[in-house]
Amino acid sequence: MTQQLNPPATPEEQTPAAPRPNGTSKIKALVPGLLVCGSVALAATGINFLLPAVSPLLLAIVIGAIVANTVRLPSSVGPGLTFAAKTLLRLGVALLGLQLVLGDVLGLGFGMILVVVAIVVGGIIGGLFIGQALGIPLARRLLIACGMSICGAAAVAAVDGVIEAEDEDTATAIGTVVIFGTLMIPLIPLLASAMGLSQEMAGLWAGGSIHEVAQVVAAGGMIGGGALTVAVVVKLARVMMLAPVVTFLSIRQRRLTGSSGKRPPIFPLFVVGFIAFALLRSTGALPELVISIGHQLQVIFLTVAMSALGLGVKLAVMRNVGWRPFVQAAATTVLVAGIALGGILLVR
Repeated sequence: MTQQLNPPATPEEQTPAAPRPNGTSKIKALVPGLLVCGSVALAATGINFLLPAVSPLLLAIVIGAIVANTVRLPSSVGPGLTFAAKTLLRLGVALLGLQLVLGDVLGLGFGMILVVVAIVVGGIIGGLFIGQALGIPLARRLLIACGMSICGAAAVAAVDGVIEAEDEDTATAIGTVVIFGTLMIPLIPLLASAMGLSQEMAGLWAGGSIHEVAQVVAAGGMIGGGALTVAVVVKLARVMMLAPVVTFLSIRQRRLTGSSGKRPPIFPLFVVGFIAFALLRSTGALPELVISIGHQLQVIFLTVAMSALGLGVKLAVMRNVGWRPFVQAAATTVLVAGIALGGILLVR
């Protein structure tokens, strides 16, 4: 018996292949999420205008988290949120290099530079051991340790770009930075006053122990004019440690991944940009207008990026991670502040 074959489908009956998205459609897909992030960033900027002591980056995270837990956002915002949390964040971190003048950092002296290295290295290693003792997964405790030791939420997001971390790990680390970094703003000036530290010493301590650049500025302003400049320079010296730390972690991740899977570059592009901008600023060749524009773009990119990260913070997720990350964050904060104070008293 001859088997009857079905005739080939006519062109009209064939299912057309899904069109590949072009550049215009990709950009359109980003618009909803970027509009939401932009709205949160504008709200944070407006509140910062009324309350200059509060960082717009931290406000963006907090407002984003409130929105994420009170409003059901459509799935269409996803691509834009991802773009802001990754691409804009990395652009902002790269532009952060324009704040660095290597001469100012070198002006701290060899002893103080060693103290900064000890703060970052000791804070990360100590934070990892604390997190391990608490039974916290490696990626989560690494993000928390880096956030507390280097430069807060920007460090968390930068490290997240080269290691395999879950969204809840990143959200938890950023949440702890917001909480404990904010607590340090009034605490360091009060403790410095109680211990009778000079304004310069108190400024060095604030720059060596507080998490975010904006938080350091706020604390330095509370201590006094003599503290603000040195506090910011020490903090920016800690920010410089972001480049070698991220590069080291990127190389480590490549070894763990091996030949299979996605391997991060040895020198992530945003780290190369960060170093290049820092070197360019240090030459003194850049006009003040260019530096000012670069600073404004950095603030805009990072505020929008922090809005996206805040919009990814879910209270249900935070409840699921439990109390252990907050204990690690508190203990690492104390450790970093202790290393900073001990080092400053030793070299000054």
